[in-house]
This record gives sequence, structure tokens and C-alpha cells, in this order.
Amino acid sequence: MADPASETAPASSEAETKAALIARHLEHLRVQRRLADSTLGMYGDALARLSAFCERDDLALADVKAHHARGWLARLHAQGLGPRSLAITLSGWRGFYRWLGREGGIAANPIDGLKPPKATKPLPKALSVDQAVALAEHAPADPSAHAASPAAATRSAREAPWLQARDHAMVELLYSCGLRSAELLSLDALAGPDAIGWLDIDGAEAHVLGKGSKRRTVPIGQAALSALRAWLAVREQLTPPDGPALFLSRLGRRLTAMQLRNRLKQLAQAAGLPTHVHPHMLRHSFASHLLQSSGDLRAVQELLGHAHISTTQVYTRLDFQHLAKVYDAAHPRARRKDSGG
Repeated sequence: MADPASETAPASSEAETKAALIARHLEHLRVQRRLADSTLGMYGDALARLSAFCERDDLALADVKAHHARGWLARLHAQGLGPRSLAITLSGWRGFYRWLGREGGIAANPIDGLKPPKATKPLPKALSVDQAVALAEHAPADPSAHAASPAAATRSAREAPWLQARDHAMVELLYSCGLRSAELLSLDALAGPDAIGWLDIDGAEAHVLGKGSKRRTVPIGQAALSALRAWLAVREQLTPPDGPALFLSRLGRRLTAMQLRNRLKQLAQAAGLPTHVHPHMLRHSFASHLLQSSGDLRAVQELLGHAHISTTQVYTRLDFQHLAKVYDAAHPRARRKDSGG
């Protein structure tokens, strides 16, 4: 129970009361809730901010209202506190006032109903045009030259042509059509009654089944067509395939998502790309480069198989970043003149 004399105490004593109340709450979190030290530290920082705002506005902790907290939240946001940090701050404040309510200090929690700003989704990573072309055109060295034994050299020499043809076709098709890895791996070499997706080489099209069981037809570029024809020419030289799958492992089975990721990672490293490349990065690259060239957002949406245009609009942000870099590098008014100029 508070000392009655505190009602007429000077401001410094009031500050001590805030500190004592916050300390008691943190001790409750440590002992009763058994929160980790790192979490206690974050909540301690949040409550220190709360106390500072109350001091500045000459408010007792129990007198804080929703409009006070909303204004303080906006101030923290303007000062550069990110969405995640703001969410942690609000969580600390909300928990404190929930505890204070149970202690009989307040009638209503002023933080209830307040939400932090939504965190912006990170932009998808895309290769530059030069990087995508370098990956697609990379021709690996003869693996038999580095084999550990004559038997390994013979095996590597036998595998190299088909492996290079298959990998080249996969990269070209991912980049040419913007396919998801699942769409690529579910393709059959020919249309059939049980085919989930298939190629139409003569029509230069890939028929795929995307998310939500939605079918779409995607045109295949000339570079990808050439790579696919080269792969199909050697595909039957492998162990007889178990089924009609377009892309096979050395055992003749449909390639798995993990095998695709591993091969693409190895190809990117061999091509000297400075970033970890995964199948979806080629889909992002396809969309970004197509949008940069055409500016047709609706067409990109259709080719990617997005149900909503808002999903495709993320690539306009990538496109703007590209344009901003070009502007900064090339426009004579983009950079400040020297102070002496």
C-alpha cells in the first residue's frame, strides 16, 4: 500500500515510485513468469521508455490513457524504432498494465487495442541480368579431369554430358518461364492422361499446375527450347526411366526438390556468382527482368500464376530499386555537387 505522504512528495520521489513499481513488475516476470534474461531486458527497456514519457508529460503511470500511449508510439516510430521493436515495446507496456490492473492500480488497460505498424515484407532477392545469363551459359569443366581414380574418371566422363544437358535445361526453363520448383519438377516430357504438367515443344509452351490447383500455359523462350531439345536427346541414354518425368536423376527417377536445390547451388558457385542461388530466385529474376523490360504488370501476373495483382506488385518495388540505382549512377542531377562548386 502506498505511503499517504507520497501524495505531497516532490517530483523526484514520484520518479522513484515509478522505478519501484516497474522493478516490482519485472521481478514478478522473473520469478512468477520465469522469463528469460533477454526478454526481461527488452521489457525493461520498454518500461524505461514508458517511464520517460510519463516524466516528460508529468503523468503518473496509473494515469496513462490510450491517447497518450498512441502518441508515444508514433513518436518512437518517427525516431526510427522499427516495427519489431515497437511490437516488443507495446507487449511490455500491455503486460505491465495488465499486471497493474490485477494489483488494483487501474480499472482498464490503456494499451489494449493498440497495434504496432506492420513490418514491411523483405523484397525477394533477384539476380541481375548479367548474373542470370552467366548462370544459364556456364559450362562446367570436365569433371573427369579431377577424378580420384580411373573408375571415377570413367563414371564422371559418362555422366558429364547428360548432367550438363539436364542442368542447363532446368536453369533455362526456370529463368525463361518463371516456374516454381514444384511446377518444374512435376513436368512430364509429354502430355498424358496422368500428367500433372507437360511440355509442348512444337508449340513452345509449358503446361503447369500451380498453387490452388490452377493450370496455366507459359511460353518457352528460344534459349530454353534449345536447351530442352539437347536434354531430351540424351535423356533416354540414362537408366530406363521409371516414368514419364522430364527431369531425372542418374537412377532414372523424377528429380526431387532437394536435388534441384543442391545442383543449382553447385552451378552458381561454379559460375562464380556472389550469392546463394535457389530455384525461387530464378523465378524472382524472371519477373523482375520482364517487368523492367515491358512494364506490363498484368502480363507478369498471368505468367507467374498469381491470383492477386498485389502479390505481383512486389516486383514494382524491385523495378524501382533498379531504376533508382541507374538514376543515381547516370543522371547529372542525381548527385550533389562538391561544396566548393
